[in-house]
Amino acid sequence: MSTEPLDPERAYYYNTRTGEVEQGYASSWSDRMGPYATRAEAESALALAAQRNKQWEQADRDWDDDD
Repeated sequence: MSTEPLDPERAYYYNTRTGEVEQGYASSWSDRMGPYATRAEAESALALAAQRNKQWEQADRDWDDDD
């Protein structure tokens, strides 16, 4: 994974309304997930979000258990 900042006009986005991957600002910000460096990353946006949510929920449970 590159640490270079993405050019938002060339980056890929997942459109949550249409389920399609777009390049650049093709749709409203309210319908976009991203930016992603590759089309493949954008295609897996929902799976990545679900995975991150599970990790954050576990971290919250772990933090709550420390009390």
